[in-house]
Amino acid sequence: MAKRWRIHNFDAQRVTDLSRIAQVPPLVAQLLICRGLDDPKFIGGFLSAKLADLREPEELPGIAAAAERIHYAVTENQRVTIYGDYDADGITATAILVRCLRALRGEVDYYVPNRLDEGYGLNIAALEKLAAQGTQLVITVDCGIASPHEARAAANLGLDLIITDHHMMGPELPQAQAIVHPKLPDHDYPFPELCGAGVAFKLAWAICQRASDAKKVSPQLRNYLVSALGLAAIGTVADVVPLLDENRLIVRHGLKSLKGNPGPGLQALMTVTRLQIKPQLASEDIGFILGPRINAAGRLGQAELAVELLLTDSEARAKELAEYIHELNASRDTIERSIYLAAHKQIKEEFDADHDAAFVLAGRDWHVGVIGIVAGRLAEKHNRPVILLAMDKLGGAMATGSARSANGLHLYDALKACQEHLVRFGGHAAAAGMSIKSSEIDQFRAHFCEYVAGEVPPERRLAELEIDTETSFVQLTLKTVDQLELMAPFGHSNPRPVLCATGVEVVGEPRTMGNGNRHLALSLKQQEISLRAVAFGQGEWAEPLHQHDGPLDIAFRPVINEFRGRRSVELHLVDWRPSTITAGVGG
Repeated sequence: MAKRWRIHNFDAQRVTDLSRIAQVPPLVAQLLICRGLDDPKFIGGFLSAKLADLREPEELPGIAAAAERIHYAVTENQRVTIYGDYDADGITATAILVRCLRALRGEVDYYVPNRLDEGYGLNIAALEKLAAQGTQLVITVDCGIASPHEARAAANLGLDLIITDHHMMGPELPQAQAIVHPKLPDHDYPFPELCGAGVAFKLAWAICQRASDAKKVSPQLRNYLVSALGLAAIGTVADVVPLLDENRLIVRHGLKSLKGNPGPGLQALMTVTRLQIKPQLASEDIGFILGPRINAAGRLGQAELAVELLLTDSEARAKELAEYIHELNASRDTIERSIYLAAHKQIKEEFDADHDAAFVLAGRDWHVGVIGIVAGRLAEKHNRPVILLAMDKLGGAMATGSARSANGLHLYDALKACQEHLVRFGGHAAAAGMSIKSSEIDQFRAHFCEYVAGEVPPERRLAELEIDTETSFVQLTLKTVDQLELMAPFGHSNPRPVLCATGVEVVGEPRTMGNGNRHLALSLKQQEISLRAVAFGQGEWAEPLHQHDGPLDIAFRPVINEFRGRRSVELHLVDWRPSTITAGVGG
């Protein structure tokens, strides 16, 4: 789908002044201004991202009471269960606290609900099982804040409960010995955007301080906390929280920990994915390689294996688990592609892709653990809210759905407006889930699409591509692109810069690559400079680019490609369009 390019204007004098005052290269100054980071006092801390700038854990609401109760459980040999979630954030948060209590020689195990059988969050059947096996204290990670009914059940079962979470709260807070949450009412924590693993890391830090009876923990526990930063970095990137403030510090230093001291499980996973050959890791390595593999285990109902991978001290078991989870991800990818093709076919045959306000798609052989990924890909491709409904294969009465937003639509509000057709629903502005009777799908589709059409006028349905600045190939030197890395780690709220260039020629034949020919590789030339470009997930561009006769305008992210000791500038193509500039005359 065509995109409207929006190239940021900039004030040359303002860029020059910021470059001088903050002592950063002009290009970095310009990009900082584009992101609203124009206070020289703030820029120094943003770029240096010192680990010492992490706030002390006791500032996080509820953490003192939680650390005290957990330390008591450890010293009294009480059985503790970490109750996690099945996504990468919940899995890494679970591993952080299990490893913490093991380092303190506590009696600890973990429980992660099965996505396919149990669904998200606390459930009473699981709590009954834990009580029966002798658990005395349950600590939730990445879940529990919206479970007051289940919390009462835990109390009736004689279980003490500590809740650590970061999700939206309901009207009633659950009863617990402590609640650790960055947005807890009547508190004013300076950075409310920690993910579940970030909250778990802060709690682990506080527990280690309590065990050391000092703010400065013992060397053994300090080594544990450094390694836990790597786990927290995976959860932070995978959960797509803003990479600002404390999240930025966690990821910046967690990437170093992952490279230097990953532990047997992550070392094995990086070996099987060939990340171990990289001289240093980037947030994209988590977002596109490590995170999806950990998520795949949960999506396919085997999250406990991903937790085991992160906990094992056996190199042999780590290798076995890493290879299996790598294969699980390949299976997830195959399932995802199959659903994507079927859903895309529905859009072409049953919808007007250019004019319909939203797409509600349904299929009988769609895996409920994967439909959310496909909904997100389709929402991004078509710039429309998308709902995928997985119907019972045997023709049952119920369907499970996953939704992703676009155009600023508040999904939760949209589903609330259509709730008469739904059995249950939940979520937030950007993503949601639901259950629906199969007999209600047609009525729900009509109602939902009508609501979206009223909320999102046609002029807002054209996707916009934010471009930081225009450049030319001659300016894309290794030194320049290295300067951009001063702003890393990149991710949500701090994306890798998108630049554009005009009057670009395609040299030779574009070729597809990767599984299913999903990706594209090509050579591009502007004036006398040629650069390699890759378009991930855009293998379908091969034919139109081959047929296009004339220069292009391109939007791209510049990166450094390191291969066998050789460093070169490479372009990750984001979008292209026919150019009005004569080929070879770059802007």
